[in-house]
Amino acid sequence: MSSRALSLTRFRPTLSTPSIQRSVNLSFRHNRAILLGTTKRFASYGNYGYGNEYDSFGNSGVSGGWGTSRKSLPRNTIIKFVPQQEAWIIERMGKFHRLLEPGLNFLVPLIDRIKYVKSMKETAVEVPSQSAITQDNVTLELDGVLYFRVIDPFKVGVKRISIWPTIEDAEFAVTQLAQTTMRAEIGQMTLDRTLAERAHLNANIVDAINGAAEDWGIRCLRYEIRDIHPPSKVVESMHQQVSAERTKRAQILESEGARQAAINVAEGRKQATILASEAEKAEQINKAGGEAEAILLKAKATALGIEKVAEAIGNNNGNEAVSMSVAEKYVDAFGKMAKEGTTLIVPATASDAGSMVAQALSVYNTINKARIPSRPASNSYVSAAEKMKEETTRDFVNAAKKNPDNLEDQ
Repeated sequence: MSSRALSLTRFRPTLSTPSIQRSVNLSFRHNRAILLGTTKRFASYGNYGYGNEYDSFGNSGVSGGWGTSRKSLPRNTIIKFVPQQEAWIIERMGKFHRLLEPGLNFLVPLIDRIKYVKSMKETAVEVPSQSAITQDNVTLELDGVLYFRVIDPFKVGVKRISIWPTIEDAEFAVTQLAQTTMRAEIGQMTLDRTLAERAHLNANIVDAINGAAEDWGIRCLRYEIRDIHPPSKVVESMHQQVSAERTKRAQILESEGARQAAINVAEGRKQATILASEAEKAEQINKAGGEAEAILLKAKATALGIEKVAEAIGNNNGNEAVSMSVAEKYVDAFGKMAKEGTTLIVPATASDAGSMVAQALSVYNTINKARIPSRPASNSYVSAAEKMKEETTRDFVNAAKKNPDNLEDQ
């Protein structure tokens, strides 16, 4: 029982009549109940929190909301500890008094009331999907995410044009501002620029939102376009364009490959031809060197043979041996001409082998008579052999000119 109720009971007047006393007792009991209820209600008014009736926005019947993670406002317990990244707005007698910073704070009971609790942390809000028309008249469906933070709790919670609007209104205003700004920015860009310059578009939207939300105590940190949905026909045409571009690049790469392959083949043929010609040149050089060396060796052998023949002729019975050898070669030469050719030059007495041998011996004797009787040096014998060869050839030519009838086809 409260002190006021006790005092009323204590100073209650004494009445003799039972009915009157009964009525007075009922009256005092009623007044005591009223006083007790008033005292309890007044005690609850001491923190101006109204128990759990009001949420963090000062609205009854709602718990939680944007700007705070608390479900109800804290009570006025004189000594309060404000958490980090939070700001508490205090009213005194229904009027803004001050802003509590993080840490230890003291409140005056009964007259100070915690009106708002604002979170200073970064908050993300989903921007609903909306339609926007680009500069080239393409309708797009876009949505995004807005990241912002309260930078001035006084402007957010107290400085309002209307009377104590809820913080959801500010959130709604920021969301609507983001949507309208995005539509305005999309209308200034083509579809290709919208798809390619998404970062530039996000930056423009953030600048536009910050210019308007500064008076609300809110700062937009960034805006991100999440999805862009063009019409199905536009998507199909984009796919066809990409396919055509891929086909074009494939054909270009294929032609470049064929061109490079042809160049490589031609270069290979060129190198092969050069190498073949160099090989043929080296072969001819080697062959010519071999032939020259063979001719030189053959000439040396011939000279040595002639020298030996000359020495042999100088010996006894050398002339007879040479005469016999010349006659044999003369006869063999006519025999080879008969086998190899179709035309044969024969002497007038071709049927008489003895006359042929005699003619050969007479030629040799003529050459032998022109020789110097004394034994010459080896070089003189070589010159004599060459002279004999030339005279023999000349005699055959003269004989052919004098007797053209001796030419007959075999």
